[in-house]
Order: sequence, then structure tokens, then C-alpha cells
Amino acid sequence: MSTAKTKPTRQQLFAEVPVKEALLAMAIPTIISQIINLIYNVVDAFFIGRTGNAYMMAATSITLTLFMMNVALSNLFGIGGGSLVARKMGAKKPDEAKRISAYSVYGAVAVSLGYSLLIGLFMNPILRFLGASDATIGYARSYASIVVVFGCLPSVLSMALAHLLRNVGYSSQASMGLSMGGILNVLLDPLFMFVLLPKGQEVTGAAVATTISNIIACAYLLMQYQRASKSSPLTLSLKEASACEPENRKAVFSVGIPSAVLPGLFDLANICVNILASGHSDLVLAAMGIVMKVERIPNAINIGICQGMLPIVAFNYSSGNHERMKETINTARLAGLVVSVLSIIFFQCFARPVASVFLSTRAGDAETALMTVGFAALFLRIRCFASPVQLMNYHTSYCMQAMGKGKETLLHAIVRELVCYIPLMFLLDRLFGETGLAAALPVGEGLAAIFALYLLHSVIRQSSPERRI
Repeated sequence: MSTAKTKPTRQQLFAEVPVKEALLAMAIPTIISQIINLIYNVVDAFFIGRTGNAYMMAATSITLTLFMMNVALSNLFGIGGGSLVARKMGAKKPDEAKRISAYSVYGAVAVSLGYSLLIGLFMNPILRFLGASDATIGYARSYASIVVVFGCLPSVLSMALAHLLRNVGYSSQASMGLSMGGILNVLLDPLFMFVLLPKGQEVTGAAVATTISNIIACAYLLMQYQRASKSSPLTLSLKEASACEPENRKAVFSVGIPSAVLPGLFDLANICVNILASGHSDLVLAAMGIVMKVERIPNAINIGICQGMLPIVAFNYSSGNHERMKETINTARLAGLVVSVLSIIFFQCFARPVASVFLSTRAGDAETALMTVGFAALFLRIRCFASPVQLMNYHTSYCMQAMGKGKETLLHAIVRELVCYIPLMFLLDRLFGETGLAAALPVGEGLAAIFALYLLHSVIRQSSPERRI
């Protein structure tokens, strides 16, 4: 008699498999994808750092804020549509879910094209506003033209497709697509930066490698999406997209807009950091850019946990399994807090070696590189204390998105960035200089986390077993 275990269906994974096992099945591929996607985004900075040119590093810090807007645009339809698809599956309405998925894909295409056009038309004034100096604007313009103007569509569409795949149970396929882009970028960066293009064009080479990687990853995810449509409520049919019910379109935006506003406000906060840091010096700006990349490592793991949690929470919220939903929420929170505490210990012990990875002190201008690394180590030791409270904020946001609580998600995003972090950033920078600027993150995120816990507790308490989608 065979004792082999039968692999659970996607519905069983969401509804019946023990919570820890289900969360691991959904979160591990997502965490891997987030880490590789993080490598995808920071590998350019790593290889540029091999030149020892702090001005090139500062330029990538400036353009990162433009590139990260792609996350906001992908969340608009990827999380807005994906979480609604999961809730429709829990409510046993697959036809509506299929129309929502198609509407979300074409919506992602439209917003990415609009963003590309906007940046292309107003690039110079935007870069100057973000803190580009005469020494950095040429590098920043080269990178943004290729990665943001020409590469926005495949980047946004890839992330939106991954969200939709993940929310119908295809977490591994979604993660593989995003991971593929990261691996390709690691391989192509040195080829374009140091072999195919002449010295001094390293920033352009990094941009070309990133865009090619995005295009290939997008093609793979489109193929996986099409395959998944044979057994799940996904489709690329334009007819189905146009037939999406008005109330469902509204529901996509009710969660999608807050989901986009959160990284959008996060991007606005980074813009403010860049402006304030550039007011001190290009070296402080470059150092802050290094830190903002390094600190994304624990954040990437925690976001992966939260993204793996989201469809399980959404499904059980709609199906009425309130206890399973709460158990999933609590398990994901505990796992994220463990990651955050370990990251604080690591960065306190190894801040300077970690910062040195991103900027060589043996190539180019060694003196400016050493000063930049020194700033970065100091900032990292301060800002890493934000990790646990950042987890609380991410966790709350994803929980409310899963439950379709768009207004509450938006309120949390506004309080987190506009009420807490950004005002503290200007205040502490004025009082304590660049050290105060670094300290604004843990202080601001801590205050926002207190509000987040109160908000999530209120939403869960007010939820009843009988819910309307």
C-alpha cells in the first residue's frame, strides 16, 4: 500500500492545510523571489561601487526613487486585483475572478506606459528636484532613460503578473519569474558594464542589463500566466477585461490605490531623504543610498512573508473561517519579528564591512570612498533599529489589503509617512544634522507601528463571520 502523500490542491492549501505548513508553502518561494529581486535591484549599485566613483553611486540613489515607483504602479492592479481574485475564489465566484484578472493585466499596461511618458517628458527637472547635482545628473539621466522610460512596462507588468499568479496559488511560478530577472541581471551587469561598453559608461551598461533582464522575466511570467489560466480564474482576454463589472473595478481600486499609495509615499519619503542628504554633501547622499539598499535585505524577507500570508488571509476572510485567518496573521507576524531582531544584531556587528561591499575603497578616489563608507556604517547602525516596527507596518498593511479594507490601508499609509516619518525627518535633520536624518526612520516607523496595531485590532474585532465582498 502506498504511503505517498497527495499534494494538496490550491483550495485545500488555503482552507485546510495546517497554517504553518500553508504559510511556508506560500511564503518560502515569495521570500526567495524577494531576495533575488532585491539582488536584482541592488546589483547595479554593487557593480557601480566597484568603480570607486561616489558620484555614480549618488546618481543611482537618485534614480532608485524613480525606479521604485514601478512597485507602486504594479501594486495598483497586482495587489488590488490579486487580493480581490483571492476573495472571489473564497466566495466561489470564479467567473468574476477571471474578469478581474484580465482587467488588472491591461490596467497595469496602461499605467506603466503613462508613467514612462511622464518621466520622458520631464526628466531633467525631476532629476534636479530629486537632488541631482552637476556632478551626478549625467549619470542619473543615462540610467533613468533606459530603466524607467524604456523599461517601465516589462518591470511593472512582471510584478503585477506575479501578484496575480501568487493570489491563485501559483507562488512558485511567480517567484521563479521574478527570480529569473534577478539572476540574469547579476550575469549581464558585468558583461555590459566592463566588457561591452567603454570605461566611464558603467551606469549605462547597468541600465541596459537591467532592462534586458526585465523583458525576459516578463516574457516568462506571461507564459506562466497563460498556462495557469487553464486551471485557475486567470485570463488575458481583452473581452473579459472589458466585461469586468463596475463594482469589481471599484473594488480593485479600493484596495489597489492604498496599496500603490504606500510604496508611493515610501518613495516620497526617500525623495525627501535624498534632498536632505544632498544638502549635506554628495558623499552623505551616496552613503544614505548604500544604507537604503542594505536595509532592504530584512525588509525583503518580511515582505515575502506578508505576501505569502495575503492570499491565505483573503481566502479565509471571504469564506468565513475567522479563526484560521487570525492564526495566519499571528504566525506571519511572529516569523517577521524573529527576522527583524536577527538583522539588528547582524548590522550592529558588521555595519562597516557590509557598507564596504557597495563601494570599493581601493579604486577611484579612495579618500572620498572611505568617507562615504564611514557615513554609511553610522547610518546603518542607526536605521537598522527600524526593522521590527517596519515589519509591524508592512504586516498590518497586507492584512488590511487581504480583507479588502482600502480606506483603512490608505489611512495607515498616510499616518505612517505624512504624519510620522517625513515631518520627523525634517525636524531631526534640522536639530541633529545627518545623524538625525538617519534616526528619523526608527522613530517615525515606531510611532506608525503603534497606530498600525490599534488599527488592525479594530478591523479584526469589527469583522463578522458573515462578510460581503
